[in-house]
Amino acid sequence: MNGAEPQLSPSHSVQCPPQPSCARRHCPEAADVRRPPFLHSVVVDSPESYPCGDEHTPSPIAGRQPLEAQPLLQLGQPISAVAALQTDGHMIAFLGDTQGQLHKVFLNSSHGQVYHSQQVGPPGSAISPDLLVDNSGDHLYVLTAQQVDRILVAACPQFPDCTTCLQARDPLCGWCILQGRCTRRGECGRAAQPNQWLWSYENNHCLHIQSQLPAQHPRQEQGQITLSVPRLPTLAMDEFFHCAFGDYNSLAQVEGPYVVCATPPQDQIPPNPPGSDHVTLPLVLMFEDVVVASTTFSFYDCSAVQALEVAAPCRTCVSSLWRCHWCPQSSHCVYGEHCPKGEKAVYSAQEVDILIRGPEACPQVEGLASPQLVPVGWESHVTLHIQNLHYFRGLPALYYCWLELPGKLQKLPASLEETSRDSGLIHCQAQQFHPSMSQWELPVPIYVTRGEIQRLDNTGDLHVTLYDCAMGHPDCSHCQAANGSLNCLWCGDGQPACRYGPLCPPGAVEQLCPIPSIDVIEPLSGPPEGGLAITILGSNLGQTFNDVQNAVTVAGQPCNPDPSLYRISARIVCVTSPAPNGTAGPVQVAIKSRPPGISTQHFTYQDPVLLSLNPQWGPQAGGTQLTIHGQYLQTGGNVSAFVGDQPCPIQEPVCPEAIICHTMPQTEPGEAVVLVLFGHVERKLLTTPFRYTANPQLVEAEPSVSFRGGGRVIRVRGTGLDVVWQPLLSVWLEDEPKMKALGVQAQDVNPRRSCGAPAADPQACIRLESGLLQCSTLCSVNSSSLLLCHSPAVPDGALPKRVFFALDNIQVDFASASGGQGFLYQPNPRLAPLSHEGITHPYRLKPGHVLDVEGEGLNLGISKEEVQVHIGDGECLVKTLTLTHLYCEPPQQAPQPTNGSGILPQFVVQMGNVRLALGPVQYEAESMISTFPVEAQMGLGMGAAMLIAAVLLLTLMYRHKSKQALRDYQKVLVQLENLETGVGDQCRKEFTDLMTEMTDLTSDLEASGIPFLDYRTYAERAFFPGHVGCPLQPGLEGPGEEGHSVTVCQGLTQLSNLLNSKLFLLTLIHTLEEQPSFSQRDRCHVASLLSLALHSKLEYLTDIMRTLLGDLASHYVHKNPKLMLRRTETMVEKLLTNWLSICLYAFLKEVAGEPLYMLFRAIKYQVDKGPVDAVTGKAKRTLNDSHLLREDVEFQPLTLMALVGPGAGGAAGNSEVHRVPARVLDTDTITQVKEKVLDQIYKGTPFSQRPSVHSLDLEWRSGLAGHLTLSDEDLTSVTQNHWKRLNTLQHYKVPDGATVVLIPQLHNGGTVSQSLGQTGCPSGENTPMLEDGEEDGVRLWHLVKATEEIEGAKVRRSSLRERERERARAKAIPEIYLTRLLSMKGTLQKFVDDTFQAILSMNRPVPIAVKYLFDFLDELAEKHGIEDPETLHIWKTNSLLLRFWVNALKNPQLIFDVRVSDNEDAILTVIAQTFIDSCMVSEHKVGRDSPVNKLLYAREIPRYKQMVEKYYSDIRQSSPASYQEMNSALAELSGNYTSAPHCLEALRELYNHIHRYYDQIISALEEDPVAQKMQLACRLQQVAALVEYKVTDL
Repeated sequence: MNGAEPQLSPSHSVQCPPQPSCARRHCPEAADVRRPPFLHSVVVDSPESYPCGDEHTPSPIAGRQPLEAQPLLQLGQPISAVAALQTDGHMIAFLGDTQGQLHKVFLNSSHGQVYHSQQVGPPGSAISPDLLVDNSGDHLYVLTAQQVDRILVAACPQFPDCTTCLQARDPLCGWCILQGRCTRRGECGRAAQPNQWLWSYENNHCLHIQSQLPAQHPRQEQGQITLSVPRLPTLAMDEFFHCAFGDYNSLAQVEGPYVVCATPPQDQIPPNPPGSDHVTLPLVLMFEDVVVASTTFSFYDCSAVQALEVAAPCRTCVSSLWRCHWCPQSSHCVYGEHCPKGEKAVYSAQEVDILIRGPEACPQVEGLASPQLVPVGWESHVTLHIQNLHYFRGLPALYYCWLELPGKLQKLPASLEETSRDSGLIHCQAQQFHPSMSQWELPVPIYVTRGEIQRLDNTGDLHVTLYDCAMGHPDCSHCQAANGSLNCLWCGDGQPACRYGPLCPPGAVEQLCPIPSIDVIEPLSGPPEGGLAITILGSNLGQTFNDVQNAVTVAGQPCNPDPSLYRISARIVCVTSPAPNGTAGPVQVAIKSRPPGISTQHFTYQDPVLLSLNPQWGPQAGGTQLTIHGQYLQTGGNVSAFVGDQPCPIQEPVCPEAIICHTMPQTEPGEAVVLVLFGHVERKLLTTPFRYTANPQLVEAEPSVSFRGGGRVIRVRGTGLDVVWQPLLSVWLEDEPKMKALGVQAQDVNPRRSCGAPAADPQACIRLESGLLQCSTLCSVNSSSLLLCHSPAVPDGALPKRVFFALDNIQVDFASASGGQGFLYQPNPRLAPLSHEGITHPYRLKPGHVLDVEGEGLNLGISKEEVQVHIGDGECLVKTLTLTHLYCEPPQQAPQPTNGSGILPQFVVQMGNVRLALGPVQYEAESMISTFPVEAQMGLGMGAAMLIAAVLLLTLMYRHKSKQALRDYQKVLVQLENLETGVGDQCRKEFTDLMTEMTDLTSDLEASGIPFLDYRTYAERAFFPGHVGCPLQPGLEGPGEEGHSVTVCQGLTQLSNLLNSKLFLLTLIHTLEEQPSFSQRDRCHVASLLSLALHSKLEYLTDIMRTLLGDLASHYVHKNPKLMLRRTETMVEKLLTNWLSICLYAFLKEVAGEPLYMLFRAIKYQVDKGPVDAVTGKAKRTLNDSHLLREDVEFQPLTLMALVGPGAGGAAGNSEVHRVPARVLDTDTITQVKEKVLDQIYKGTPFSQRPSVHSLDLEWRSGLAGHLTLSDEDLTSVTQNHWKRLNTLQHYKVPDGATVVLIPQLHNGGTVSQSLGQTGCPSGENTPMLEDGEEDGVRLWHLVKATEEIEGAKVRRSSLRERERERARAKAIPEIYLTRLLSMKGTLQKFVDDTFQAILSMNRPVPIAVKYLFDFLDELAEKHGIEDPETLHIWKTNSLLLRFWVNALKNPQLIFDVRVSDNEDAILTVIAQTFIDSCMVSEHKVGRDSPVNKLLYAREIPRYKQMVEKYYSDIRQSSPASYQEMNSALAELSGNYTSAPHCLEALRELYNHIHRYYDQIISALEEDPVAQKMQLACRLQQVAALVEYKVTDL
């Protein structure tokens, strides 16, 4: 242990008890406990017979005298491990128990405290005694039977704030205030100072703001607040606290425990939230960027308070939480003494020193002095009480009453009557009200204003109630039963109605109401026992319940009304009395001895009878559909059914002779009586009780797979299956969009039926409440132990979630029924038509032949016994069914076609629900007889004989003449045939090798990534193509120019500002383009300079480009619109190219870059696999016939082992030498080998970061001392007849597996060791090909000599083998080697397709810039009336595909940090030309004289054309790109290029062009009147003066 051993005595002690029985083998728990110092004194008394513990301690620890100690800590589990640590002045013990818990204990003086426990390892796995604290004291290693864990001794950083840090009670952790984090004491730099490091055991609390004065502050004033922060740490003299009010910071002044902060000014305070009069900001006391303490602080706005309650602005103002006062004359809520001079304020309720204050002091309307009820249509006066008028004394004003009627605010002039010094009455002008009312009473809010704006407070909810007697009183009884205070009378004048008393003529008032009118009675029948509640609806059915209490009879029998359900004049609910069965009659209501009202409907007493039950049994789980047969079952309106004690929910409607209900679960099997309640009367079916049986059990279900089309028979075995009413096989499906597309809506599981209609089959698919779709099929009960089900169909795209059997109320998962085998849906099978010519063409069948049908996935979801195949009305017997073939034996005789299938019988395959028609079948015997008569057959035979004779004669003549030629070309024909058959095999093999290499490359790219150029390099290469090195370098100041630099910089800055003038920029561009000496190259250069200078303002640059494109379209529309954007002849065309390069960079990186890079790497891999001539540049593997190596060059692939590491000449910094395999050819030159070795060593490194191939030598190492430096030319080079051959690996006889190393080059010599200096700005250009120039009359060659002519006059001193090879080359047909182009094309086809697909696919959202550009071109065409789609196609092609994508295809070095060789460039040129041909509108025609490059892709170009047309069409149909969206995207792109020196250099070069045509530009600006007003010419002169450091007279 580290530190002193703690004295621990838990309930399960780790020390051996001092008893005689303690032996060595009985001390497992004490295996890691060392003897404490206090045990030294008992060694003398240790008994020799009990040497307990001597294997761990110098002497035994048993003793004759017992040791007594009080435990510091007791735990509930036995302890298996102990360790201790003394650190930071504290003793920490770590206890591991037998259940895998590790306890951290703080030993503090006389007691121990567990402050943290955690589970280590699986529960129940004891912690091993071998607890170990590392030397640093930071980690504890804990060992269990299964694992070793490293645990932090103190995990202080895991506590994010002070509260959690102190609550953890970790004695090693505390809160470092000025660092703002939980740390150990030693990690807090000022822990020794007071109040700097808070420890939980010192009764410390987190730093907090105890109080703040003032508690709130008005937002209009800037002031100071004082914060009370107890125990604030002391800072150094140069350190400060600061206060942060949200985003506003102010320096804090500290005076002891008090901190004074300045509040932010009004414009720095956020606006109030809607509907609020204040804003609360976080107030944080900070040290640097560390939060020391925090609270919240509110800034209030008294002017916003009065808007919170429109009805009482004054009361709201003075009763608010803030000290706000009300200015009654100006109607403003203000803070402090801010009322206008001379105006007396109503003070806030918080001003305790002022007597008259608060809401009671406000001028206010207290209530109505006139009646609240106001009749509609009668002129009425409204009077209101008003208080606290002394604020307006001596200030005359008009008063108005305002009534908020529905849809209208009614203003009434009012007069003030002062009744006392401080109160009065407001009399509103008399008015008739005619509002549109939907109810008989309408509360209308009312308020008073002084003038038309100054509103007086309402003390409460002040309103008058408009009422209309006609509303809610449709008949006389309703009218007379109304409240007497309303003065409503039934008026019989004209149309009888309920009216306000004064509105009815005196003679028209009717005192007596008409007799009752009965409209509806419900129900129309009831049981003879009575007790049924009948509802009577009508009018004039009494004014009170007393009127109808004994006034109702039903079929002559008294009916007792229910007072709780009575509605005045409109409804009576009464309970029938008993009557004999069959009694019938009307309902009568007689009120106050007047004639009764009699119903037209009759009520009948009838006796319902229960007769039978079907079915008579069902599972105890319930769910059985029970049909109860009987008579008069519709009796009464409230029918309910029961089976035993359980309700049986009825499925509506109840029919006269049948009731259908569904049984509920029962606790145990047995019989139950069926009971039906008709109201309160019950009927029982005692003769046939319902019997609950044991629930059915499923033990087997197979097969467990089906096609998605469903319909496969599933056999289910079990017990008790015949008691199930409706067994179903169901599947739950997920994929809501797919289901909605199918039109499936949420449906009721038990839809409403109609009486007498047959029972409907269950619906195939229903929508569940959870959103899932449930599709089911009804199973047939074969017996009590067998069900036959058909698998439900599953729509394409839907995901099956659960397959189960629904046995009434029981659901059994398919996996449970099948012994754990889940149900699987397979894709539907696909079968090819019988006839290769198509499904409509008949298949000719010879009788007796077996039919072979091809397809996919045929046996995945069905067996051959279940497949049914029909030919017309005959059956084709299935003999064999495999994954891809179906064999069946057709009938011997031609079957008859089925109805409506045509003349010939159809071949139909049925697989469950999947029905596939594969076309008509024609038996050959029948066809021949019916088609050709005998005469026609004879004529045909004679004609055929004559034709055969003529052909034989011609053949003999031709054979005689061409026999010699055939012999001559026989070898060539054989060679061509072999070559033709071998091209396909070669393509497949090459493609397989290439895909293996690309797979390896993909895994490498996951680690290193695609070497995209950074945006700045990409932009400069795109803007300035062809420039070697950096196109823009900041100019170096010459001698004496230091003083000019500031002035020049100012001038260039003013030029940048001047470019922001659209008029200046357009004038500049037009003027430059009008100059004859301003070349096309100058135009492109200036356009790119403008692109750089305006890169930070892409919205502006886009606007300029739109304007110039519009001018360009106006120019071409009068000539030939199809020529627009065809070339880069104007500045706007180069601007468009640069703009697309900017906008599509992200699309290149995210979408198109990967397939383009994979295409480039595939090309490189294929080219490197074959020999490449280092002098002529021709290669065996290429797509470009001009770069095709047409000779047969024998070569062998080799694998060299390149050494990489210290001293090996490779990458520096590696710690050990390792071998990197590199694939090369024995015909490669040494430079070619070095390039391939570098490619392998720096596989994941961008090209610009690799060493130059010309700065390294290749050294071949063999054994310990064998080192040979290889080079393209040396003394061993072979020279014959003035031809020197470059050295190859074959020349040096380097074997396969040889070890090589790249070493720094010590000297430069020979033609191939030219150094390509690596600069900070790689050009991305190709390394020049070796010149076959003559040196001293000697010419270089590698694989073939530059001249192919055989000079007969020259005598060649060559070997016999070389002379034979020359003769063979002279006789060879060069076109044979063109098949190498086809092989290369087939190998690369997938990568070409992937690249074109990435460019032209709409699977991802199209870049917004492309949509924006195409929409603009559409607008230009519409503006100029161009309706020719071909012209618009050409514009879009010229602007995007040919301008940007062809350049990207042909020059990957513009996008990636790679080197493109001449051969790779030639292949990319062919692919780019193919892309160009695919974009052309004209038809792609090829012939015998067409270039080979066009012939290669002749078959693919029509498909690519369709891709281009679909791309244009999809973009046009997509949602338009809004101006705001485009500007947002451009604003995001504007900051990508941030090189200030380069932008200044761009402005400097731009000024050089301006300087060339300075006079013309000044003249153009001076001639424009708008430019004169803007003084643009003057501003340009100022720029010139600053840049050229001249003084002008301005």
